[in-house]
Amino acid sequence: MIEKREFYIDGAWIAPETANDLDVIDPATEETCAVISLGTKADVDKAVAAARRAFPGWAATPLETRIALAEKLGAVMMRRIGELGQTISLEMGAPIDLASNDQAGCGPWHLGGFLDAVRKFQWEEPFGKGQVIVREPIGVCGLITPWNWPINQITLKVIPALLTGCTCVLKPSEIAPLSAMLFAEFIDEAGFPTGVFNLVNGNGPGVGEAMSHHPDIDMMSFTGSTRAGALVTKGSADTVKRVTLELGGKSPNIIFADADLRRSVGSGVNHCMENTGQSCNAPTRMLVESSVYDEVVDIAREAAEAVKVGDPRQRGGHIGPLVSQAQFDKVQGLIETGIAEGARLVTGGMGRPDGFNRGYFVRPTVFADVNNTMTIAREEVFGPVLAMIPFAGEDEAVEIANDTPYGLAAYLSTSDAEKGQRVARKLRAGMVRVNGGGLGAGHPFGGYKQSGNGREGGKWGIEDFLETKIIGAR
Repeated sequence: MIEKREFYIDGAWIAPETANDLDVIDPATEETCAVISLGTKADVDKAVAAARRAFPGWAATPLETRIALAEKLGAVMMRRIGELGQTISLEMGAPIDLASNDQAGCGPWHLGGFLDAVRKFQWEEPFGKGQVIVREPIGVCGLITPWNWPINQITLKVIPALLTGCTCVLKPSEIAPLSAMLFAEFIDEAGFPTGVFNLVNGNGPGVGEAMSHHPDIDMMSFTGSTRAGALVTKGSADTVKRVTLELGGKSPNIIFADADLRRSVGSGVNHCMENTGQSCNAPTRMLVESSVYDEVVDIAREAAEAVKVGDPRQRGGHIGPLVSQAQFDKVQGLIETGIAEGARLVTGGMGRPDGFNRGYFVRPTVFADVNNTMTIAREEVFGPVLAMIPFAGEDEAVEIANDTPYGLAAYLSTSDAEKGQRVARKLRAGMVRVNGGGLGAGHPFGGYKQSGNGREGGKWGIEDFLETKIIGAR
């Protein structure tokens, strides 16, 4: 049994003000794998006070020093990457290959993008005669991160905060907190000054709400559900602090008839199922041109049935369990709703896959003949569930794609390069990928509408943590 009851505050591991144990559940076995403590407002006050004390000195530290410490952090992370991958696999059920290569590996990858951006960043610029624009750290930042890609989101928030001269208090998800506590060990080993980075475990009503309302926190950066993001915004309103949000998605994947169907449909299904569907940018709505719809449904069924479900401890390209009982129940309920509302179940469905009698494992599921008014087309399932929707032409494809409260990501496949660019510019989403095109380190991550505000990654993520000042002198 792993016991991690302490919080990292002011450069030391300290006991919570009030004992309040919480079991961390291994989603593959449904058994307790660790015990942490849930913090309170008193713990938040202590962490914020440490961050506030540390802020003036850290903000005045030369950029070169902050960069050097970030580089040391990256070296520690790389040296302990295997340990990090195992921890992520244990706490949230990602198969060990995905946990080590993608989940843990995204930390150093994002860090590299930030280091490249911060070296090129324009901190000051002239503005007319006797005037200069200066960019300065915003102050103490409250950071709330989710369980589905824990180190990805921690890195996207903590690294730009520290590089810009901000100090921070991190509240990771209480469902998957162990990788965040390991990250705090990395920070300590890298030698960051005391109080610059602090970690308090807790839930939303306890620690998250205390952070949002705290008068000495200057900015809140939150990743999670749209519902919780709205609560963070409301909680922050009384102190008029800056709020950046990275929230949900219901991303369309448009398959035109002229696309390479087997490649584009197969990759689309696999992307939807990756991380057991627990990704905010997953292409969960597959929009298919009517002339090839039946063929594409067959290809999608074959691809989904080829997705293996397995033990996250085992190496390989399979998917693991969902993260929790609550998530399992939610996904089962939405599959049941899809059937009840008349969508055609192509493969998968309710219950665990064959061979599993415990763990939060689910069947890779594909629905066809979905329309955009159905619940499974509107709500973020956050499980390995694909909804397939036919369309008649380009205009209808764009209309259906944009008919969502979200706008995080979008995907499309076509052999017509001009059409690909034309459609991409019509899609109301923060990230659009044509024919599987990649996105480089330091790209802006974020979306339109109820997918949030602000952008994470590279120079855009750096800008979110800065205030802009003009100085005029006669």
